[in-house]
Amino acid sequence: MITAYDIANVFVKFSDTESGDVLTNLKLQKLVYYAQGFHLAINNKPLFADPIVAWEHGPVVVDLYHKLKDYKDRQVTIDEPLTKAITSEQMELLKEINDVFGQFSAWKLRNMTHAEAPWQSTFKNEVISHDKLKNYFVTQVQ
Repeated sequence: MITAYDIANVFVKFSDTESGDVLTNLKLQKLVYYAQGFHLAINNKPLFADPIVAWEHGPVVVDLYHKLKDYKDRQVTIDEPLTKAITSEQMELLKEINDVFGQFSAWKLRNMTHAEAPWQSTFKNEVISHDKLKNYFVTQVQ
């Protein structure tokens, strides 16, 4: 199955550093969260198996965070090819998520996730369930 790291790699490949966009760990976490939520809503199954946890600054995939934490607030780079496990339909969804949400700063995305039910209704440091994600994001695609 695809991992959150694989999804992060896609967003890194989409990033346009020459335009001044900085894709930090915080911003990547939020894009990966939106990818999982919308994938659940549209396809009724998770995009990746890694759990998303409600942290102080919003939803986080803990393993992904630890892989990228040394970047702090700098541009994340991943020098690996994209996994072939990502389908063309999934890639289209990721491109759309990047087009819609990638334009926002990391802090704006953090604030957006704080205003959404999945993070609000989950205790800090607890896993945000797929059901919570799906139930919320279904309302965003109708």
